[in-house]
This record gives sequence, C-alpha cells and structure tokens, in this order.
Amino acid sequence: MKQDVIIAQDVLDSPRFVLRPLRSSDAGLMSLYASDRRVAEMTSSIPHPLPPGTVEAFIARAQAADRTEHVWAIDASEYGGSELLGVISLEQMDRNQSEIGYWIAPAMWNTGLASEAVRTMVQANPLANATYFASVFQDNPASARVLTNAGFDYLGDAEVYSVARAAKVPTWTYLKRLA
Repeated sequence: MKQDVIIAQDVLDSPRFVLRPLRSSDAGLMSLYASDRRVAEMTSSIPHPLPPGTVEAFIARAQAADRTEHVWAIDASEYGGSELLGVISLEQMDRNQSEIGYWIAPAMWNTGLASEAVRTMVQANPLANATYFASVFQDNPASARVLTNAGFDYLGDAEVYSVARAAKVPTWTYLKRLA
C-alpha cells in the first residue's frame, strides 16, 4: 500500500466545506466530474473525452514538491456532504501574483459553492500574494459573477485556447488586489 506524500499546504475552513490538498483517493470523483463535457468545456485545460490517467497525473503534479500550481479539493465530508465537490487552484506567477481557477461538480452548480470557495481563498490568501488574476469564458456569466461578487475588478477581454473545445474562446479577465 502506497501512502500519499502531501507537501505542506494549508487547509482552509469555510462554513460548508474545507479546502484541503488533493489526495490520490480523489481520483475517482475527479474523473467522474472532469469527464463531464459541461465541466471540461468551461476550462482551458481539461480535455474531452478525458484520457485515462489524466486525473492521476494532475494529482501527482499537485502533490509535487516543486509545483507552481497549488490545488485544493472542495471537501464537504465533515459537513455531511461529498468528499469532493470541485477544485480551486492558485497558479503562481511572477511578482507575487497568482491566477485563481476553479470548477464545481455540475450537481452543485448555482448553490453558491464556487462563490464561497473563491471568497475563502481570497480571505485566507495562503500564498501571501499581492494580486490574484482570473479569467472566465464569456459564455459562462455565472463564473464571472463569482469573481465580481468576490471583489474582482474587470480588466478586459482576451482569448484562450480550450482543449475540450479545440478552439480559441473569448474570455473576460479579472484582477483582485490583496495587499
């Protein structure tokens, strides 16, 4: 039996869940949710269909000592919910900045879960960043509301390549100053 070696990463508390480091046992639920076309097509990096081993490789990168992306599971098991409802991440950038990203299981859409996860991350600021950036696809206004409700300011339009859509997709870009 192999034990997960998880590099120190803060566990962040919220009223309905905790944000905790990913572990190998998350692979099943992550695969279930990430293989849903609706989830994959709202991200730039999740392919659809989801190839075997993709989630396990993602978890291994999230647990690596030299990672630049810090990933937390949204875990409601202490509150009677599922062990994994989605993920939220901070991708480290230069000049004390990070890009925040998140996705939520479709069954939990429109429940305020994403908003609560982003607010929890902003309040905790576990990497002591001065600035967070974020971008959302323009056909996902609910995700844009998550950011504006968390105090992010609109910066402008851009576009990014979506692996699941196999196309460039227009985005809205946001900024949140923390320091």
